Amino acid sequence: MTFDHNHHHDHHGHDHPPPDFSRAFAIGTALNLAFVLVEGGYGFMANSLALLADAGHNLSDVTALLLAWGSMIMARRGATARHTYGFKKGTILVSFGSALFLYAAIGVILWEAVGRLRAPAEVNGMAITVVAAIGVVINTATAFLFMAGRKDDLNIKGAFLHMTADAAVSAGVVVAGLIIAATGWNWLDPVISIAIALVVLIAGWGLLKDSLHLTMAGVPAHIEAEVVLDYLTGLPGVQCVHDLHIWAASTTENVLTAHLVMPDGGSDDFLHETAEHLCHDFAIHHTTLQIEVEDTDGSCHINNKNQGCCWPGRSARQPGSQISTPLTHTGEIP
Repeated sequence: MTFDHNHHHDHHGHDHPPPDFSRAFAIGTALNLAFVLVEGGYGFMANSLALLADAGHNLSDVTALLLAWGSMIMARRGATARHTYGFKKGTILVSFGSALFLYAAIGVILWEAVGRLRAPAEVNGMAITVVAAIGVVINTATAFLFMAGRKDDLNIKGAFLHMTADAAVSAGVVVAGLIIAATGWNWLDPVISIAIALVVLIAGWGLLKDSLHLTMAGVPAHIEAEVVLDYLTGLPGVQCVHDLHIWAASTTENVLTAHLVMPDGGSDDFLHETAEHLCHDFAIHHTTLQIEVEDTDGSCHINNKNQGCCWPGRSARQPGSQISTPLTHTGEIP
């Protein structure tokens, strides 16, 4: 039995480092922190729960931005004997924490809004309108800073969603302030606060789901594991594939390991070409392949998923295969 592996670093357009959003984080954090202080102060003076709720929400966003910024800096640290993948996983953990911050803000807003509905307080509608309008400008400008990277990095996507939701929330508060100023409907202040909570709930669900999925070593959303398995089993000389695992090392880097049964063995060229194809077509940046000349333990015939070990193996249908009956593949991805 022979063992070969290939640890593939980025090629074919993937050999540059991820874009540096440090400047965007610095500007966004400074703008939003200043706005939190202004909005919170005017919220107290105007006796507006909507402004205070939005200020609390923005404060959670500032914290999320700082954590995301810190995790990206930490991800650039080199690997060590204790952390052989480096500290890239921190970007995933922070994106999950960012989603939790959103939901914590929802709880506070709803609690206060219910209390205000029972006993509405008089508020200054024009003060609400002016301060919230400033928030629309600041949040929209900050969202634009992260727009370019929202499709490639879950952390950047989280920052973009935070700021976009904030801009929408602030726009709603502007409308509410105008209505309160014109009608004196003070009950509208807590109602808008509840609407803010619902917007935050919807905006944060995708981030919470995606980050939790990656935390559990799930296959990244843009990678189809079935298609990767089809590619590997279709390679020349591959009799079957088993123990295929695909997961995220960070919010921007993906990893694959697999066992390939190849009766005639494999070459370094085969390993390098396969890894480059996985990188170019599937955005899998780190590939480790183990080549075995025979399936001595029957891994390709055992549904290891029932044993909690690995995704089921698959036999290739090709001339000269020593395995007469291909494994039935369920198509289920745990």
